[in-house]
Amino acid sequence: MIQSIDYLAVAPPLILAVAAIALLLFEAFLPDAGVRQVATLSLAGIFAAAVAVGLLAVGPLPRTTFCVPGGPAACSYHLSSFTLLLDLVVLFSAAVVVLIASAEICATELPAGEFGFLLLSSLAGILVLTAAGDLVTLVVALETLTLPVLALAAIRRRDRRSSEAAVKMFLFSLVSTAVMLYGVSLIYGISGTVFLSRIAVFDGGGPLTWLAILLVVVGFGFKISLVPFHFWAPDTYSGAPVSVAGFLSVISKAGGLAGLILVLVTAFGRYAVIWGPWLAVLAAITMTMGNLVALRQTRIVRLLAWSSIAHAGYMLTPLAALAGVADRPELVRGLVGAAVGYLAIYALMTIGVFAVVSFAGWVGPYGGGALDDYRGLARSHPLVALCLAFLLASLAGVPPGLAGFFAKIFVFRATVAGGYGWLAVLMAINAVIGLSYYLSWAVRLFDRRPAGLTVGSGPVPRPVAAAIAAATAGTALLSVVPGLVLGFSP
Repeated sequence: MIQSIDYLAVAPPLILAVAAIALLLFEAFLPDAGVRQVATLSLAGIFAAAVAVGLLAVGPLPRTTFCVPGGPAACSYHLSSFTLLLDLVVLFSAAVVVLIASAEICATELPAGEFGFLLLSSLAGILVLTAAGDLVTLVVALETLTLPVLALAAIRRRDRRSSEAAVKMFLFSLVSTAVMLYGVSLIYGISGTVFLSRIAVFDGGGPLTWLAILLVVVGFGFKISLVPFHFWAPDTYSGAPVSVAGFLSVISKAGGLAGLILVLVTAFGRYAVIWGPWLAVLAAITMTMGNLVALRQTRIVRLLAWSSIAHAGYMLTPLAALAGVADRPELVRGLVGAAVGYLAIYALMTIGVFAVVSFAGWVGPYGGGALDDYRGLARSHPLVALCLAFLLASLAGVPPGLAGFFAKIFVFRATVAGGYGWLAVLMAINAVIGLSYYLSWAVRLFDRRPAGLTVGSGPVPRPVAAAIAAATAGTALLSVVPGLVLGFSP
C-alpha cells in the first residue's frame, strides 16, 4: 500500500528537522563558527517554518495526509486552525528563545550548535504533535518533543545544578510516559484502532475506558505541570539555563495542552461528563497551590516556575467545563478556543519576562537572581523596567496589561458558560492572589537602587533587547486586538 503525501502539510516540521541536521553538520565541519552564525541559521529555520504555516493558514482547512483506506477518519496527520495557531505561538516563542540564548551561550560558553540542534528538534516534535491524528504519532511526537529538552536542561555539562535539573525531569518524564503508554495501550485494546477520529465513534469499554483516560491525563499532566505531577518544574527551571527555562515554560504547556485536547476532546469528547470533574479538581488544586507557593518565593526563576503551574490550572478550566456542554458543538469549540487563546497570550507574556530575566537578573552562571536584585532597575534601564512592568501587569491581568486581563475574562466566561461557576469563582480568587506577587516584583523596579548593586547595570545585549521588544510588542498588540487569538474557534 502506497500512501500519498501532502508535502506542504508536513513542511513546517520537515523544515525544522532539515535545519536541525544542518546545524549539527555546520558545527561539525565549521567548528570555529560563531554564535551569531548558529543563531542566524536557527532563526532562518524557524522563519521558514512560520512561512509554511502561514501558507497553510490561507489554504483550505482541515487538511490531512498519511491516510490509509477508510476515508478522512483514518489519517495520521490532521491540520486544523487549532494546529496552526499553536504552531505559530510555539515558533514565535522559539525565536525569542534563540535571541535570549545567543547572549547566554556567549556568557557561559555553551555549545552553540548542539543547543540549536536540540531546540529545533524539539520544535519539530511539537509541530507534529499538534497535528497528530493517531495515538502512535501522538506518542512518538511527544517523545521527540521531550528528549531534546532533557538534553537542553543538562547542557551545562560540568554544572551539578544543571545535571540535577535534567535528572529530575528525566525521572518524572520516564514515569509519566510509562503511565501514558499503558493508557494508550488500553485504548487500543478496547477500541481496536489507533486513529483518534475512529476512537471518537467507538461505543463501549466501560470502566476500562475511564481508566485509560485517567492514565493518559496523568501522562500529559506532567507536561503541563499539573499538581501533583509538578514536582520537577521548580528545580528544573532554576537549574537549567534561563533560555531553556523560558522554552520549557511555553513548549511544555503547549505540548501538554495540545495532547489533552486531542485525546480528551477529539477522541473522548463523548465521555466529558466523566473526565470533566477530574479535570476541574486538578485545575482547582493546581491554580491554588501554584499561587500560594509562588507567594513565598524570593528567587525569580522559582517564582516563575510556580506561577506557570498556576497558569496551567487556568488553562485547564475551560476544558473541565466541557462536561456541561458536551452535547453542544458550538460551545465545545468556544471552550477549546478559550484554552488555546489563553495559552497564546500566556506564551507571549512569559517568554518576554524570561527575556528580561536573562539580562537583569544575571547572577554568576545562573539567571534569575532574587526579587531584591531588581530594585531600582528603572533608574539604570528605564525601557527594560517599563517592558517588564507591562509584562508583569499582563500576567497579573491588570491594566495596562489588557492582554492578560482579556484572557482571564474570556476563560472565566467560558467556564461559567460550561456550568462550572464554582471553578470560575476560584479562578478569580487565585487571580487576586497572583496579583500580589506580580505587583510586589513590579514595585521593586521603581524603588531606590541599593548602593553597590551591579546586577543589570551593564548594557543590554542586542539580541536580548530584540527579544524583549518582540515579546512586549506582541503582548501590546494582543492588548489592543485580543480577538486575534481569543476569537479563535477550532
